[in-house]
Amino acid sequence: MTRFSGLIVFFLFFHSSVFLISCGKASNDVIPDVYVDFTIDLLDPEFVNLTVINVSDTVDAATNSWGYRSAGFSNNGIIIFSGPDNYYAYDRTCPYDFSETGSAVKIKIKDNIYAVCPVCGTKYSLSTYGTPISGPGKFTLKNYKTSFDGERFIRVWNQ
Repeated sequence: MTRFSGLIVFFLFFHSSVFLISCGKASNDVIPDVYVDFTIDLLDPEFVNLTVINVSDTVDAATNSWGYRSAGFSNNGIIIFSGPDNYYAYDRTCPYDFSETGSAVKIKIKDNIYAVCPVCGTKYSLSTYGTPISGPGKFTLKNYKTSFDGERFIRVWNQ
């Protein structure tokens, strides 16, 4: 009976540990979560450029009357990037400035493949998951989930 009790305790401890670890927030995701859920139609003239590889565009609360669903953190908006195999979506809030000062600084697009913070100067690569490539930033841009139906619709969401 003691051996059986030990196995039960081990089983419960192991599964509760896995549950707690898997439910935790990523330690490198400094931008708080906000609700994001919208769908882009690539046939919409506003987004037709996203059919080309290595092109980016932005959306915000005013885009197609999507409101808060596409506003991103602090209404800074969201960057959509067309990679060679997938679409990527990033919050336009600089994680460095937010982690250092609590400021929600809106980053800008440069040359379609980079995002640059106008305050701290960190340059992020949109083709490598929003990784900082120069400047003081050490956190990646906040990533949102994307799916592409293979024809014309890109869904962006986080919950």
